[in-house]
Amino acid sequence: MKHTTSGIPSQSRITLLCLAALTIMSGATVAPSLPALQQYFSGTPNSDLWSRLVVTLPALSIALCAPLAGWIADRHGRLQLLKAALVLYGLSGLLALFQDSLAGILTSRLLLGVAVAGTMTSVTALVGDYFSREQRLTYLSQQSTFISIGGVVFLTLGGLLASLHWRAPFAIYLLALLLVPAVKIFLWEPMRVRPFKHRDPKKEKQDNPLAFYALLAAATLNSLAFTLIPTQIPFYLREIEISSPRLIAMAIASSNVMGAIASLLIYRRARNRLGVLGVFIASFTIMAASFGLLAGAENLTEIVAFIALYGLGMGTLIPHIFSTALESAPESKRGKTAGFLTTGIFLGQFISPFISQPWIDKMGYSSAFSSMALILMFAASSAALIYIIKIKKEFSLAYTSGLGSGN
Repeated sequence: MKHTTSGIPSQSRITLLCLAALTIMSGATVAPSLPALQQYFSGTPNSDLWSRLVVTLPALSIALCAPLAGWIADRHGRLQLLKAALVLYGLSGLLALFQDSLAGILTSRLLLGVAVAGTMTSVTALVGDYFSREQRLTYLSQQSTFISIGGVVFLTLGGLLASLHWRAPFAIYLLALLLVPAVKIFLWEPMRVRPFKHRDPKKEKQDNPLAFYALLAAATLNSLAFTLIPTQIPFYLREIEISSPRLIAMAIASSNVMGAIASLLIYRRARNRLGVLGVFIASFTIMAASFGLLAGAENLTEIVAFIALYGLGMGTLIPHIFSTALESAPESKRGKTAGFLTTGIFLGQFISPFISQPWIDKMGYSSAFSSMALILMFAASSAALIYIIKIKKEFSLAYTSGLGSGN
């Protein structure tokens, strides 16, 4: 069997990449259908909000179930959880195809979220198990690229199918079932996730809990901002008389295209040159600029360009969040770490429409995008402040050490 430079078989790496792409598929696939879906259920009270939840509701069950999934992964192993989650993913995703009420569709989406929680948590833990630190940086940049490309593919396919009927994109979820044989053949259960009898709890504590909480906050904010794109851009475009599902898919996918480029070609260089905090500062600044520009966009070309700019920041931030989290996680708690990280990511996705929709109803899209730009800039400024404090502390320690040695 051919091996990559990471030391694991190439088939195993490809399988992990395909599994990771299921995360973006859970929401991106149906985004182009939202305007038609809302129109079909226009007689349902609050259909404008409920239709947006078709994209984001899985995030609620993901956020709630991911910590439990992490505990199961650490306690009973990654692969059993992963295989069960894949079966549930395919069946629950397909279930929405046969529902004739928003309540039925939303119920199936909640089940899909349970499946994504199990899939994402177990896959993230496996990445921590299979790769060393340097190998992980390379793999995670490839994974983010693959997810971004998957987003483009699934959005495009979803747009084409939505042109036929708004229900058609739900059939795509059956693809998850095709990955079950690949998991059985190409992945293996790492020995270190077996029950730990000789663990030292003191050594397995998170190095810096406050830093990890800050990382969770960054993941949540990124998702909060990103979810504005698939949930609000279709309706923003409709306001300027663009309702074609294909054009909607193209606009949303522009962030994924740029995200793929950034993850593959920029992230590792940015990490090596800017450091951990530097990447956060740069990514949040770019994302803030994109929303600030988007607030004044007046045509499709500008909207596509500014969404692509967001993808540049997102493409460096996402692999950075995962890499930083896995570096700080003890071996026996990688499932737990992955679970809480998953919760942070999808909590942001779920609450996004509840925050943005009332604001948009009262203040409009431009105000919502401008407000998000300010929030993202605040995050960049906070990271910059922490960086300055850290530099001053290091300088002070070096200066004190120099005095103590007689220099």
